[in-house]
Amino acid sequence: MHLPPAAGSVAIGRATSQRDAVTRRPLTFLFLALALGALWFVCCRHLSEEWRFNEQYSYGWFVPFFVAFLFWLRWEDRPSPDVRGPAFAGLRRGRQRSDVGSWCAAISIVGAAIILLPLRVFEVASSDYRPLGWLHAFAVVTITLSIIYLIGGGSWLRHFAIPVLFLLTAVPWVTAIEAPIIEGLMRSVAAIAAEVLALFGIPAQAEGNLMRLPSGLVGVNEACSGVRSLQTSIMIGLLFGELKRLSLWQRIFLVVAGVGIALFANFLRVLFLVSMASRAHDVSVVNKWHDLAGYGILVLVFLGTMLIAARMGNEAKGEGRRAKGREDSGFRIQDSAINDQQASSNQQSAIRNPQFGSWLFALCALLLVWLLAVEIGVEAWYRMHERATIPTPPWSVRWPNEAPGYQEIKTDERVRELLRFDSAHEALWRSRNLAETNYMFFFRWNAGSGTILRARAHRPDICLPSAGWKQLGTDRIESFSISPGHTLAFRRFTFGHIESKETPVRAHAYYCLHEDRVHTSEKDRQDLYSNWDLADRWRVVKDGIRNLGQQVLEVIILAPAGVDEKVIDQRFGEMLPALIAAENAETLKH
Repeated sequence: MHLPPAAGSVAIGRATSQRDAVTRRPLTFLFLALALGALWFVCCRHLSEEWRFNEQYSYGWFVPFFVAFLFWLRWEDRPSPDVRGPAFAGLRRGRQRSDVGSWCAAISIVGAAIILLPLRVFEVASSDYRPLGWLHAFAVVTITLSIIYLIGGGSWLRHFAIPVLFLLTAVPWVTAIEAPIIEGLMRSVAAIAAEVLALFGIPAQAEGNLMRLPSGLVGVNEACSGVRSLQTSIMIGLLFGELKRLSLWQRIFLVVAGVGIALFANFLRVLFLVSMASRAHDVSVVNKWHDLAGYGILVLVFLGTMLIAARMGNEAKGEGRRAKGREDSGFRIQDSAINDQQASSNQQSAIRNPQFGSWLFALCALLLVWLLAVEIGVEAWYRMHERATIPTPPWSVRWPNEAPGYQEIKTDERVRELLRFDSAHEALWRSRNLAETNYMFFFRWNAGSGTILRARAHRPDICLPSAGWKQLGTDRIESFSISPGHTLAFRRFTFGHIESKETPVRAHAYYCLHEDRVHTSEKDRQDLYSNWDLADRWRVVKDGIRNLGQQVLEVIILAPAGVDEKVIDQRFGEMLPALIAAENAETLKH
């Protein structure tokens, strides 16, 4: 049988298109995987700074793996692509256009991708600003779900939405929302625990989020209040709800139950830790049991939520669902090889469509190129401004190991969580005449580690008042000699302790912030301190200023209130040359 010339040409063209589509298909999947992989990697890398420093969100390291696992479970029983839906409607009728849904998905991808450029510029200079994390996560979720919609239509969007949205459980809450919740929980737990402890004859008085015992004060944030496991319990509830494929209301109930377990368990934890401190007449006992009790609560929340989910899943499971071979314990039992083969055939035939395959290939390639361009552009923005930076002479610290009463101080984890430094060293010692106690703190931020504003906003006038000290007078900048002809500038503060009435003391603080390289726009500033507000965040982004290496030296001299400040300045000036080790003393000059 011989075909007419025109029909033969059409047949040959179709065969060639099908062959090209099959050849291009592995490249399409490759570019799709690379684009989505790069998209998710950059987002998780940004969020990981909070996961690394904030114990409250340390569970975030597991969330990307949970997302992949839940997506795989959904992939096992995925529906057939919606051939009547958005992605294939136009192609099925031979038209070169998509419907409104496809246009909306395409516009969403373009809009979210464009937002990534300014977002990444801000993240480099203000990586700790939590609203940026939410914007970044929503952009990633929007692009991912839009691509899923274009490939499989509405049926795939509904099927894969929950695993993709699960990423949001790892995004730190905005401080304006988190702080009132945390503060309210701590105060409530402290008040209730104090009443319960009183019933057992343990004298405890709630003072805000503190509990006063005869042996001292215990912070509820130390004994914990359910706050540190609150976000974790929400994540666990959503995870088991998805594994069991519970209904919407069942998932809501499971999350509420998980939060309830966490709060009740932490209430018991407070009772246990405070009672241990009371019996030992030493509040330091809290530190001994703090971590162990915390891990016990997480285990309790995990097991309790899992049991509730299993019970709800068993009740919701009927004989009809068992007969159809639907999920049990979150894993798919195959219906039949025939249905599986048919679904796979429908999917493959849709993806192999030459026109759609070319369109998807182009979309993934453009997205990957754009993501690479964003990262290159952000790096170029900061490097362009860093050409005008001025290197500052480096220096380090010598620790007076031979001084009277010298001892190392363990850095508090809450300080590390707040400041997010790369290294820290703290120590105290007595003066030669034993009249004063000296405390020295040295923190180092390596280049590229976090926001430049965090070190700039850490100052004695912010930190010491939270420990019960009140600033006396105004601070000033003083220069002290560290070697002949060379000085180092310190900001000088004086504080009085609020509770020190019988034997009043003064805390004389000397604070120096040093940056490895200074931008020309800041070289004439007397100091580099920041108020950590939006104006400062915008300024460092606009001027292309990021962390190129920072360090802070703080020396606090505790002396009787009657000692003149000039005497303290003289003693500090005498000890400073022995504390500073300049790597290039000839060029060290401020």
